[in-house]
Amino acid sequence: MPVLNRIADFTPDMTAWRRHLHENPELGFDCPRTAAFIGARLRDFGVDEIHEGIARTGIVAIINGQGEGPTIGLRADFDALPIREATGAAHASKTDGKMHACGHDGHTTMLLGAARYLAESRRFSGRVALIFQPAEEDGGGGEVMVREGIMERFGIAEVYAIHNAPNTPFGHFVTTPGPIMAAVDTAWVTLKGKGGHGAMPQDCIDPIPAAVSMIAALQTIVARNVNPVKEAVVSVTQIHAGTASNIIPEEARFCATIRSFDADVRKLLQARFTEIVEGIAAAHRVELRLDYDIGYPATVNDAAKTAFAVDVAREVAGDAAVDGNSVREMGAEDFSYLLQARPGCYLFLGQGDGPGLHHAAYDFNDEVAPVGASFLARLVERAQPLAG
Repeated sequence: MPVLNRIADFTPDMTAWRRHLHENPELGFDCPRTAAFIGARLRDFGVDEIHEGIARTGIVAIINGQGEGPTIGLRADFDALPIREATGAAHASKTDGKMHACGHDGHTTMLLGAARYLAESRRFSGRVALIFQPAEEDGGGGEVMVREGIMERFGIAEVYAIHNAPNTPFGHFVTTPGPIMAAVDTAWVTLKGKGGHGAMPQDCIDPIPAAVSMIAALQTIVARNVNPVKEAVVSVTQIHAGTASNIIPEEARFCATIRSFDADVRKLLQARFTEIVEGIAAAHRVELRLDYDIGYPATVNDAAKTAFAVDVAREVAGDAAVDGNSVREMGAEDFSYLLQARPGCYLFLGQGDGPGLHHAAYDFNDEVAPVGASFLARLVERAQPLAG
């Protein structure tokens, strides 16, 4: 069964919605115009309940099916990124320095398309909770919505989400049971020494050699401390020090991203990171400040819900277009908090060749929106079929 015919009819409207969202990006939790646009569309569709102001600008909308039954949750994120757009598209961002470079405009459009269909047809029992979430990119809006009680308040029993995937074949679904995306932590290391003239190092305490030694030693954590069969990444991504060729700086600073799947490995990475920077700081006689931020947990799919989602994806896209045992990724996603609260599945949906996520030239492929909307709609109908 391919794209639902009724959802195919929505394609021009879905394209218009998506491009409106793309032209008007907002960041983090501060997305009032985006939320207002979503709310207006949901009212047009005639959903039964619209609950606004969750996690500041998040929305949970309820569509009642026919007869008693559980509540299934479908989530889409809608925040953008602080990137200057370089697509050259007619619908490019109207706000300089902000753009939808991760396709959240497309995710929201796919859920809106599914919502319109489900509100019209209501060929399911129980309820569907449509979760429109801010601050996936920065701030953990998923965690805030869970902490504000959406699962309990709306009786959500299971939860699903899809993310677009550039350079994955168009219309192909990719997922896996268990961990699919990594936990992410961030470390900022600040080293304070004693600055002075570059020709007189004996009068200084140079933080740069300390930083260089730390950065080199940190690469041994994964290579020599983590079990080789367990994935982990420690990447130093920023270095800041110095102002001139003849000055030894007072301070050096660097940043690292630390990623893992296993909880024990995550603790090991933090412990070894801390031991290494503390030891090298002492050896170089520099003052150390370590800010180690524990970020999003690993995104872990429920095995049974993933098998179900894969079956639905095969119905929509065909057997050959679904990989239900894919390689997991070291990227991170705050849908992880929703999956900690309820069983469910996170999937990727291929949109064909093009610039990757978080690239200034990236744009969501509007042609894939009906595929994603059909998948979300069929999830509900298959999970909660009508009696008889």
